[in-house]
Amino acid sequence: MATVAVANLTKHYGKTVGVDDLSLQIGDGEFFVILGPSGAGKTTTLKSIAGLLDIDGGTVHIGGTDMTRVEPYHRNVAMAFESYALYPQKTLRQNLASPLKSGRTGNYTAAQQQERIDQVTTTLGINHLQDRFPRELSNGQRQRVALGRVLVRPADVYLLDEPLSHLDAKLRAEMRAELKTLGAMSNTTTIYVTHDYQEALALGTRIAVIRNGKLVQVDTPAEIWHHPADTFVARALGQPEINLVDAVVDGGNVIIPGTKFAIPVPGDLGLGAGDKVRIGIRPSDLDLVAQAEESAGHVTVPGRVILAERLGRNIEVSVDLGGTTLIGLSPGGPLAEEGVDVAIRVDLEHVHLFAAGDGDTARLGSAAQRRKEF
Repeated sequence: MATVAVANLTKHYGKTVGVDDLSLQIGDGEFFVILGPSGAGKTTTLKSIAGLLDIDGGTVHIGGTDMTRVEPYHRNVAMAFESYALYPQKTLRQNLASPLKSGRTGNYTAAQQQERIDQVTTTLGINHLQDRFPRELSNGQRQRVALGRVLVRPADVYLLDEPLSHLDAKLRAEMRAELKTLGAMSNTTTIYVTHDYQEALALGTRIAVIRNGKLVQVDTPAEIWHHPADTFVARALGQPEINLVDAVVDGGNVIIPGTKFAIPVPGDLGLGAGDKVRIGIRPSDLDLVAQAEESAGHVTVPGRVILAERLGRNIEVSVDLGGTTLIGLSPGGPLAEEGVDVAIRVDLEHVHLFAAGDGDTARLGSAAQRRKEF
């Protein structure tokens, strides 16, 4: 096992910023996920840790040793690329055996090599394809071979760059369940890059959200879900996206103008009359009820369903509150039908308050926030 410490990492591609003063601390045996959109700097970060890029600034330490200027083959890391990078003239078995034949990975007998290959190919669902060449495999199968070639050999750190991106939805879900329990990875530090928030939440012991090469937030999946640092992080997790609505402080309440949405001004957030904020409510936290009734710790607001779309087991419901529309998820029933008068009901703990302004703004707290939580 090995810790990974990235300090003030900087990499430019001409005038384009790849990574900008990025610092991360990753623990022994941690399954650490880097989440962000295309162009955020995820792959650049992985390649910098692997030593595949000449960085412009900062340091990379692995296992407490400064590896910033050390050649890749001396770092004992294994990386899976989003592209397959397979040997076309070798079978699946031979591709997976290649890392085990290197003197840097130990002296494996033929039987030991085959044992490792069988273990990994069984987990990846490609055991029956060991004698096929890459040209005889589907794109998803090639992706699994590329992932298997990394997992088959012991390493201090596994670097996985969107390794499930070419798999179908069913197999991706199965692989998410297998990746963290795979014997070869159970005690190995793993850094996993993805743009898929579901993968990040399912796999990561911690998640780093990055944007434009900068770190926005790093924390456990639960913390990032319940306490996003800003509206960018809030939007990055969840589908449908979080509802974000402009609001204002008026008469001791935070209100959404033109609606009956009103919550008491949370204590110690420094909000005063006339201050503007942004309210965030995740669709999964919005409940539909028959009528608005006062309830301690909740806000309930009357509205009307203006659109209902079936999304598998749930229905995505658009509710008009009087000029402002919120999206919710419902299992169905008479309240989830277009034209029906309903009320939305939300726990105050799930009403996020963000600073007002254009672009991405910082989270102030929840509607139930108190001084003791700061």
